[in-house]
Amino acid sequence: MVASVESKNDKKEVVVIGAGPGGYVAAIRLAQLGKKVTVVEKEVLGGVCLNWGCIPSKAMIYAGSLYEKIQQAGEMGIYVDNLRVEMPKLQQWKDSVVKKLTGGIGQLFKAHGIETIYGTARFTGPKQLEVQTSQGASQEPRQTLEADYFLIATGSSPVQVPGFPFDGKQIVDSKEALSWSEVPKRLAVIGGGVIGLEMGTMFAKLGSQVTILELAPEILPGVDQEIVQMLRRSLKKRGITVHTKTEAKLALIKDNKIHLDFETPKGAEAIEVDKLLVSVGRKPNTANLGLDKAGVQVNERGVIAVDSQLRTNVPHIFAIGDITAPPLLAHKASKEGLVAAAVIAGSKEILDYRAMPAAIFCTPEIAMVGLTEEQAVSAGYQIKVGKFPFAASGRALSMNEPEGMVKMISDAETDILLGVHMIGPDVSELIAEAALGIEMGATTEDIALTVHTHPTLPETMMEAAEAVHNLAIHIFQKEKPLVTAK
Repeated sequence: MVASVESKNDKKEVVVIGAGPGGYVAAIRLAQLGKKVTVVEKEVLGGVCLNWGCIPSKAMIYAGSLYEKIQQAGEMGIYVDNLRVEMPKLQQWKDSVVKKLTGGIGQLFKAHGIETIYGTARFTGPKQLEVQTSQGASQEPRQTLEADYFLIATGSSPVQVPGFPFDGKQIVDSKEALSWSEVPKRLAVIGGGVIGLEMGTMFAKLGSQVTILELAPEILPGVDQEIVQMLRRSLKKRGITVHTKTEAKLALIKDNKIHLDFETPKGAEAIEVDKLLVSVGRKPNTANLGLDKAGVQVNERGVIAVDSQLRTNVPHIFAIGDITAPPLLAHKASKEGLVAAAVIAGSKEILDYRAMPAAIFCTPEIAMVGLTEEQAVSAGYQIKVGKFPFAASGRALSMNEPEGMVKMISDAETDILLGVHMIGPDVSELIAEAALGIEMGATTEDIALTVHTHPTLPETMMEAAEAVHNLAIHIFQKEKPLVTAK
């Protein structure tokens, strides 16, 4: 007869489930606002973003870009002999970056008096949570937590494609691809979305021959099509093969190689590769949370509906991040965490998505905020569009990065900034000015009248704003008609 393990009952004020970029930010803000906070985390602080996603991928992408730039430095008269990539050393450096950030979260939790329980959480009732603690954890093997408020921030997981099961070595998701000990000579990527393109371009810069397969009519669905076409040209120059309207059919592993069959609009094709990255999207981690016991409603995809204050249909239970509506962005989850924390603490704050920026760390980088041309016209606006190419930027040319442009969209009647879309060097940094402008209700004239330091990349924002009014200095413009709703 096996003796049962008794649960330890414990009453809490606020329990946060998940310590990713939404959960840990919410926990810290709750503590700042005077709440006693307990965080339940299944794996490690920082979640997927800090440990296996945003941060390690950007570290690797930076390394790939640096390697590529050094290779191209001969154009400037700078020559480097015996240039090579040692992946074990690169992995060690990448891991050190992650360790510093996750360690910092732990220190902040300690400083704010936040309790952390490592284990798997499952609701057993609207105000009760059972936690099966992780093996080796110092806490009780099983705990029952009661709380006044719960905040769910459990994130998402990669979607698996039927017939292409992850094996952790050759057919992998992005997490495993970021830990490879060597650069694959030939890499195939199923999925031409954000993660697939970021990882694909990174490995191409490190020396892989990359093929990307996308089922949709175009890569990066939802991104401004003019921007996408500029990226397609850049991918081609880099030697990356992109197939759209293409379905992956079969992957057979033999002699440590993957034979990949796929169907294109022109017919069946096959290639042999060393590694296969499957990146077709992510699904919310809500299946095993016992949400039915808590009374929380989810749709058929496992997504939790929330209101503008991040409340679920159960008033004392909040949800943030990837388990709610798209887009799946770390900074969106963080912002939602801040709003939810404020509401739990008694504020009447609500969330406004109008100025939610996004960035894609391929090469060139892509960044966007606000409405596209198509969205603005569909919404009934008469619009004006200003474009300014990085090829006309002294700073971009001096960096040897002339590819791309800034596109600015305004309301023709009021001149209020509606959207900004960029492709080019460091646009992930430049988009912050555009987001601030939309948040503040700025006009393009406001941006044009703002003096920008010379020579810098942000000058392209000023020139694009001037271009809205056909007044850009460093490009020639012909008069353009208004674009009107039909």
